Amino acid sequence: MALVRDVELQCDGTPWVFARTLIPITSLKGAAQRLTQLGEKPLGAVLFSDPKVIRGATQVARLLPRQPMFETACNHLQKKPNHLWGRRTLFFVQKRPLLVNEIFLPTLPLKGGGSR
Repeated sequence: MALVRDVELQCDGTPWVFARTLIPITSLKGAAQRLTQLGEKPLGAVLFSDPKVIRGATQVARLLPRQPMFETACNHLQKKPNHLWGRRTLFFVQKRPLLVNEIFLPTLPLKGGGSR
């Protein structure tokens, strides 16, 4: 069993990133219980402000329409793209794991100011 937290990160009302965090129930002990009460607070604000949090491996992947995470990430998009890019990162809070998945939506501007 795990706590699943889905959020859509937006800028000016435009969705840029779909994020899903998976936290095993066994990881929600001690001070890590605060992760169940984030509400609107960004998870990153908690993870990156705690010097004891360890950032583990990050994997990057191309997601295709047949993959469940693709469908979930595109749920509120008017037009579904041919593919999406995403990454997942394993973090350790008090030596207990949690997995953060981030799917970059086509509305996320490119560095030069355009969109994907």
